[in-house]
Amino acid sequence: MKQQLREEQFFMSTEEPDDIFVARTTDEFIYDQHGKRYIDFNAGWCVGNLGWAKKEIRSKVKAAKVPDYIAPGYHYRGWGELAELLASIAPGELRKSVRATGGTEAVEAAMQIAMLYTGRTKFLSIEGSYHGNSIGTLSIGASENREQFTNLLPNCIKIKPPLDDKAAEKVKARLKNKDVAALIMEPVICNLGVMIPEHAFMKSVSALCRQYGTLLVIDEVACGFGRTGKLFACEHFDLEPDILCLAKAITGGFAPLGACMTTKKIASKVVKKGFQFYSTYGWHPLAVEAALANIRYWKKNQAKIFGNVAALSQVFTDGLSQMKFKKGANLRILGLAIGIEVSDAQYADRIQKKSLKKGLLFTTESKTLTLFPPLTMKRAIAKEGLEILESCL
Repeated sequence: MKQQLREEQFFMSTEEPDDIFVARTTDEFIYDQHGKRYIDFNAGWCVGNLGWAKKEIRSKVKAAKVPDYIAPGYHYRGWGELAELLASIAPGELRKSVRATGGTEAVEAAMQIAMLYTGRTKFLSIEGSYHGNSIGTLSIGASENREQFTNLLPNCIKIKPPLDDKAAEKVKARLKNKDVAALIMEPVICNLGVMIPEHAFMKSVSALCRQYGTLLVIDEVACGFGRTGKLFACEHFDLEPDILCLAKAITGGFAPLGACMTTKKIASKVVKKGFQFYSTYGWHPLAVEAALANIRYWKKNQAKIFGNVAALSQVFTDGLSQMKFKKGANLRILGLAIGIEVSDAQYADRIQKKSLKKGLLFTTESKTLTLFPPLTMKRAIAKEGLEILESCL
């Protein structure tokens, strides 16, 4: 009770939090201050992809003998190591990394790079999408943001879902004037209830960007690092983005860190044009150690992780498809990015609240239940969570 009163008096929360005071996390569980265990089908919204308190990462961070801080104007061994490691796993020709503290900064850097490289000022994005909380990233997010913030950036154009052949034609109509700096999108749109674009759409827009000189910026902040069954979700569509934005699971949840990656060609041109993106805490030494440990763990254990993702994905597909949701449900699942669209938002909210009381955590987006369980979750725990969910329908 004291904790809640303290928060009410001194802490500014932007939304009503779930009634849990988190005391500790481990593997696929979250525990409150009373020791109650919750099965985590949320993973911090795709932060804890390898589960919580991963010993292989924690031990490296705890043992790290690094400086307290490195100012951006100096050299630091860890920055080069991490940038090289990211280049070794990134799709296409992405080789150069810009330091950031998280996803918002990574997308901001991408927007600046696109404007400098192309000399253009317009952006194209997907209506209803989410790319961050700064003025720039809110501008390319959902149009409803402009109701609150009437001075968001102009020249930010939106394409409405579904992302099919008709949407691709609309993209073409926008790009053919050759005034759009970048098309920015998630290859699997998590905040829209795990919206999966049609393959033909993704193939078309990639070709259109090349044709009209628009950079293709792929935001993998949420859907990267294995969430969809591939290391990066853009691999499902054989995309080679001009810019890639990373954060969330890049450190396994141990520290905040983001990265904006691009090609040597693009990097060389924008640096000559005066690119000066600055992040005081970007790639803090401890965050770098966490990211290095996380990515090295991925490189060593990738086959095992993806084997578990494939097996778990089938467990969720089988279990959810047999559940009797009121008026039915539309299931969208790719790897362990799972959206369950039900009849209405109130029904989704009731299911979520009942599940919370019974010890199961997930979130809702309007009338869609969104499940992002850890990729390393044990099948028995996944089935236990599904049983809780079914009991709350």
